[in-house]
Amino acid sequence: MGRSQSLPRGGDPRFGPDADDTGCSMLHVDMDAFFASVEVRRRPELRGRPVVVGGIGPRGVVSSASYEARRYGVRSAMPTARARALCPHAVYLPPDFTQYTAASRAVMRIFRDVTPLVEPLSLDEAFLDVAGARRLFGSPAEIARLIRRRVAEEQRLSCSVGVASSKFVAKLGSTRAKPDGLLVVPAAQVLDFLHPLPVSALWGVGERSAEALRRLGLATVGDLAEAPLGLLRRAVGEAAATHLHELAWGRDQRRVSPEHVEKSIGAEVTFDADVVDPTEIRRALLALAEKVGARLRGAGQVGRTVSLKVRLADFRTVNRSRTLGVPTDTAREMFDTAWALWTALGPGEPIRLVGVRVEGLAAAGETPRQLTLGAPERGWREAEAAADAAAARFGRSVIGPASLLGKRHPGRDENPTRP
Repeated sequence: MGRSQSLPRGGDPRFGPDADDTGCSMLHVDMDAFFASVEVRRRPELRGRPVVVGGIGPRGVVSSASYEARRYGVRSAMPTARARALCPHAVYLPPDFTQYTAASRAVMRIFRDVTPLVEPLSLDEAFLDVAGARRLFGSPAEIARLIRRRVAEEQRLSCSVGVASSKFVAKLGSTRAKPDGLLVVPAAQVLDFLHPLPVSALWGVGERSAEALRRLGLATVGDLAEAPLGLLRRAVGEAAATHLHELAWGRDQRRVSPEHVEKSIGAEVTFDADVVDPTEIRRALLALAEKVGARLRGAGQVGRTVSLKVRLADFRTVNRSRTLGVPTDTAREMFDTAWALWTALGPGEPIRLVGVRVEGLAAAGETPRQLTLGAPERGWREAEAAADAAAARFGRSVIGPASLLGKRHPGRDENPTRP
């Protein structure tokens, strides 16, 4: 289900915070307007005002919008220029992923205090299986209330929770509960909840698929559930037809997988205007390496392969990578590698976007470190860890490489993967 979609909230007394939660051990917890809410928490004077987080340049894209901004039609993934036209008086802020990662870790710790079966989907949402937590904390709905209360009291943030018998329905429930709500979908009434919904509510149905289904007269989940599989196959293909048919009947056997391992961590920037100057590219790569390094260290991970992504003005994209002898989490080593890859590439054409990514991740505490012959015992990693500590207390903008001081980089920062 796409994050831009929405479901009608409330209205049916069978589905709500006090509905029967027997057999509903699956929770989906989704933070409300997470990035924007963290910014408001840092700046209480913004409370009640429209706040938009994302790229603030002409090519920027909205990452998060407060509910005050959403009343004007501002949505995630919308071009910032469009958001400004809809809500010119909003406060527009660039993202600070160091702060969002720290807030996410704190929230996830609350989840894991309740159950070890936590499957994060991103910085701001997770599935929880609370079947084994009922003896300690009560029914699934009571556990959901406990989580919401702790998140509000300890983190001064709000979240919405869906409680159901499956992942799919729990996620739909949290969407319908937003903002700052709780919705239980009783196991015996799953089809009553699902079948009136639009087909776009199903996981895997995007705009094109929804339009193809509507052309066949399948406007609701109930319509799709009753449709012959052969008709669905002609519309969306064999695999998707089976998948959607199962979901339409409320069948989702997936379990919570707490062992989910991130494969990579990266960051990229889209320039406000195409760039040719190598000095500007060098500064961009250094800033991106700083972001990736901070995210790696915050996640307690190191990586062995550094990748460079370059998108030219004509939208052609080139990727290059290099595998290091020893895994790293230091920005300096990532930058040196990315710059070497850039120098070897030597595109000589206007650049629209650059990105740095680290792959082949492993837990830092389980990975032996090897000093280069003649290298000091304490160096870049210790310096960067000290910078992390200062940034956590005073904000990322107060410390960084000297070459970046006083020079805000013109472009949209993006974070394709969660740390």
